[in-house]
Amino acid sequence: MRIAVVVALSAAVAGCVSSPVDYSASLSQQDPKWASPECQQARTAASDYAAREKEHPGWGFGVLVGPYSMGLVAAAKEHEQQQRRLLARQIHLQCSSQPLPKELDFDPSTYAPKKTNYP
Repeated sequence: MRIAVVVALSAAVAGCVSSPVDYSASLSQQDPKWASPECQQARTAASDYAAREKEHPGWGFGVLVGPYSMGLVAAAKEHEQQQRRLLARQIHLQCSSQPLPKELDFDPSTYAPKKTNYP
């Protein structure tokens, strides 16, 4: 039980990444890259992700199922945070001529699934 609570709290404190849709709205529409097909595709992907994210049951579902599911809910929330960062990075690269901000300047392969070898 304690582990689930610690995992849930650490996921909540880890820092929330704003929605990629909100991030795209904060970029300058006067930028020459804004009207590019790549930018439009990135914004559409962010919008689709935002719609899918709203379908998740969230924290309330974990409370209803039981304390052991809190770890699963926390892991799902952490994965959502990673996906938000990746989408915001992609939107910035496709829609802005400005250099990447510090919070988006990371190696995207750090969020790639790790290859595991099963016996």
